[in-house]
Amino acid sequence: MNEITALEKTSFEYEELLLCGEGKIFGPGNARLPAPPLLMIDRITHLSTTGGAYNKGQIEAQLDINPNLWFFDCHFQGDPVMPGCLGLDALWQLIGFYLGWLGHPGRGRALGATEVKFSGQVTPQSRLVEYRLDVKRVMSTRLVVGIADGTVLSDGEPIYTGSNLRVGLFSGSQL
Repeated sequence: MNEITALEKTSFEYEELLLCGEGKIFGPGNARLPAPPLLMIDRITHLSTTGGAYNKGQIEAQLDINPNLWFFDCHFQGDPVMPGCLGLDALWQLIGFYLGWLGHPGRGRALGATEVKFSGQVTPQSRLVEYRLDVKRVMSTRLVVGIADGTVLSDGEPIYTGSNLRVGLFSGSQL
């Protein structure tokens, strides 16, 4: 796949997400997704610059769960659960992807969140994790920053929420 221009696609399959990790979607030096096993997304099902709680954009994605995923063997032995930080990281991954999708240059880095709440978990019996983000703001000055509120669902039930999740895109010597 060649580099694509922003907004040409509103959904991406796993193979395309892998290409993003190689710098083949948004180009060298721009937003990338991590490679497996830290890629916590199997597909992006919807990207939009409108809609969502703030009518400034939406991001939706999914991760298929099976009992053989790497983290179940080590977190925790005898009590397997997906680390909550991996679900949180997936939300940050998606905001960075979104900024690249909009056409902004730079390498993505998580900048924080105002509040994170965990109210459930992903276990080997879970089947599907869904990520939903409502974009609040994209600032493009010297630094590009995306801000969104996010929810992680396990089999349709909300289990994590994050408010004011922030990701910045950094170029050259900014890092």
